Amino acid sequence: MLDIGTVKIGFIGYGNMAGATGIGLMLSGAVKPEQIYACARNYDRLKSRAEAQGIHACKNAEEVCRACDVVFIGVKPYMVKDVMTPVKDALKGKVVISLATNTYCDTLSEILPESHCVATAPNTPVSVCEGIFICEEDNTLTDDEKVFVQELLENLGTFMWLDRDHMGIAGVVAGCSPAFVSMFMEALGDAACKHGLTRPVAYRLIAQMLAGTGKMALASGDHPGQMKDAVCSPSGTTIVGVSALEKNGFRFAVIDAVDQIENKVNGKL
Repeated sequence: MLDIGTVKIGFIGYGNMAGATGIGLMLSGAVKPEQIYACARNYDRLKSRAEAQGIHACKNAEEVCRACDVVFIGVKPYMVKDVMTPVKDALKGKVVISLATNTYCDTLSEILPESHCVATAPNTPVSVCEGIFICEEDNTLTDDEKVFVQELLENLGTFMWLDRDHMGIAGVVAGCSPAFVSMFMEALGDAACKHGLTRPVAYRLIAQMLAGTGKMALASGDHPGQMKDAVCSPSGTTIVGVSALEKNGFRFAVIDAVDQIENKVNGKL
C-alpha cells in the first residue's frame, strides 16, 4: 500500500488548483516538499516557484511520471487528452488523480487504460487545508488505493465520494462559489469603507465572520434559515438588512449564477 510519508507525488500542470493542492499538502505536514514533483508550460516560472517551495521542478510530463507514484492532472480539461496520451506508458499501474473540471473516469480510462484513475472536484481553499475534495465514486482505483486517496486528501479539508450524476453541480457549488463569496466580502468591505471603517480592518472582520459562520454551521448542523433567524431580532437592525437583500434579489442572483454555470457546462449557452 502507498505510504503518505514516503510517496512521490507529481503534478502535470501547476496552476491555481494544482498549486493550491500542493501547498495544502505541504502545509498540512502530511507531505514534505521533497516528495513533490511538478511540470508546467513555463519552466522558468515554475523553477522559481519550486525553489521557493522546496519542491522539484521537472522539464516535462514524462519526467514527472517516471519519478512519481501518484500523479495529479492539473491542466485544463481540453488539454487532458493531448497532454496525457504521450505519457500513458509511464503511468501504467500508477494512481492518477484528475483535477480537470468535468473530466470523469470514463474519459480518463480511455486515455490511460492501464492507470488507476479517479476524477475529482476540489476548490482553492485546500491551500489552507480548509477546502473541499469531491471524488467520483466510479473509478479504477484498487480498494487500498481508495483508502490512500481518501487519507491523503482528507488533509486538505472536507472529503467525500459522490456519484457521477451529482459531481457537476457539487463541483460548481464547491469550486465556483469561492468567487461569489469573495465578491460578497468585497461588497461588504465597500459598505464598511463607505461608513468609515478602514479596508484592512473591514476585510479582517469579514473573513473571520465567514470562517466562524461556516464552522458554526458545520458544528451545529442547523439549517441556514435557523442561523439567519437567530440573528434577526424583532424590529431589530439585521432584519432591515435582510429585507433589503430580499428586495434586491439576493437569493435569486445566487441561484441564477449557478443556473448560468450549469447551462454553460451543459452547452446551453
